[in-house]
Amino acid sequence: MVEAISPVRKYVPKGLDCADWQQIEPVVVKLLDRELNSLTDFEQWLADNSELQAVLSEYASRRNIDFACHTDDKEIESAYMHYVEKIAPKLQPLQDQFHRKYLESPYRSQLTDSKFELLTRDWQASVDLFRDENIPLQVEDAKLNKEYDQTIGAMTVDYDGETYTLQQIGRFLEDTDRSVREETWALSSNRRLDDRGKIDDIFEKMLQNRSKIAANADCENYREYLWKSWCRFDYTPQHCHEFADAVEKSIVPLMKKLHQERANQLNIDVLRPWDSSVDPLGRSPLMPFDKSDVQRLVSGCKTIFSKIEVPLAADYDMLKMGRNLDLDSRIGKRAGGFQASLPESKQPFIFMNAAGLQRDVETMLHEAGHAFHYIWAAESEPLVFLQHAPLEFCEVASMSMELFASPYLSEFYPNQADADRARRKHLEGILSVLPWIATIDQFQHWLYTNEGHSLEQRTQAWRDILARFSTGLIDYTGFEEARDARWHAQLHLFHVPFYYIEYGIAQLGALQLYNIYRQDPATALSLYRKALTLGGTRPLPELFAAAGISFDFSLKTIQPLIDTLEQELATLPA
Repeated sequence: MVEAISPVRKYVPKGLDCADWQQIEPVVVKLLDRELNSLTDFEQWLADNSELQAVLSEYASRRNIDFACHTDDKEIESAYMHYVEKIAPKLQPLQDQFHRKYLESPYRSQLTDSKFELLTRDWQASVDLFRDENIPLQVEDAKLNKEYDQTIGAMTVDYDGETYTLQQIGRFLEDTDRSVREETWALSSNRRLDDRGKIDDIFEKMLQNRSKIAANADCENYREYLWKSWCRFDYTPQHCHEFADAVEKSIVPLMKKLHQERANQLNIDVLRPWDSSVDPLGRSPLMPFDKSDVQRLVSGCKTIFSKIEVPLAADYDMLKMGRNLDLDSRIGKRAGGFQASLPESKQPFIFMNAAGLQRDVETMLHEAGHAFHYIWAAESEPLVFLQHAPLEFCEVASMSMELFASPYLSEFYPNQADADRARRKHLEGILSVLPWIATIDQFQHWLYTNEGHSLEQRTQAWRDILARFSTGLIDYTGFEEARDARWHAQLHLFHVPFYYIEYGIAQLGALQLYNIYRQDPATALSLYRKALTLGGTRPLPELFAAAGISFDFSLKTIQPLIDTLEQELATLPA
């Protein structure tokens, strides 16, 4: 379980048990009922509200982290579900009352900082969407996600006398022996397919549940509901379609070229799904650290941060195993990686599934970027509800850090040729992920604007959208069912619907910032820190502008960035 830190509290009782509603309710109600007779009273009420939200949010975050780390621990599961089922639903209507009290206060207009305009905008959207009848439906959604996590977390395969998680078995996709790659890819895919029906059933229940939530909130569909819920005021679904069109025009042709080069280098007529990660020239897989030694991953990234900027390494050094980090892949652990905020103690937490791959280095750098963002924003903004930037900019923080670090990958690879390979692999990964982002995002638009569709229609829509953003050079013959179920592994579709386009928007921002960094690292780092320190106190276009980059994801922006990326790839040896 996550090690706790006990900060000083001014309003919330020190010994408050956030698992006991009988203790929580009077603390919340007392604050709701407080008389506000001046601007000073109002500001103090906001400060106390912020402290209360920090305490409750940190407790919820810790329960989620503990369950993500141990989906097979019944005691931890019970604590997590107690919060999901018994605490969070009771807090929601009271949270709505807090928002209304703020919006209706005559003193709100006397708050002069423009950041409160954003708070007003976001809390008004929350009030507009809130419905009591949606609370049990949202609890049901959380329970379905728990079921999905446990299903994925229990997936293992046996190979060559050992048992592997699906994350761990992925390392064999870089093996130079094609038969090993094919066998392990098939084992992993078939293991997922063993639970295909179960996952389809979970998702079907989610779709039905989410449709009811949208209808209750007087929204045309769940897309409209989520757009308002995510407070997406600065772009529309049409912008997402324009992003997809631009990716199709600018990146898919380049990926087709790269795939053809890969097939030629591998001396094969057609690429198969197990040919995408192996070194095309037959070199041994990149091994930045031993899979059993995640401390080497931690220390190596610290050295990289010290080379980028010494203060970065100092901030990173505060992250400790157990308190801030759970990095190794193991049975019973949720898939993927994330950075979670612990807002009372003002600590970040990084979760991932390291298996000794270059991708693990990239993930650690990525999540550390999120951690820096949270640390700096929390230091500069006292109100917890203004510390978090929109997700589209949060990912700029993480993706930029991957790019800033790329010249220093030799920390993990003493042989410069291997460091160049790692750097090339990272840049090619950026190119390949943008079509995948477009695929997942367009699939989500289809899912939620075609209510009542059948499983067969859903599968056909997935095939069509996947084909649109694929090069056509990877042959799934004999594994069509695995292709049709590829989206099951994308946990965003289950946990955070419509949260994926953010990665595409942010990647374009990060590439713009990286272009500045290549010319003037000091200026780029200054802009980076300045923008991240703003937290959630500015709207998206202003956050991008503060970083010296443009909030635009049309072909006009994408094409020059992709051209530059292609030119950089040309300077790196294959």
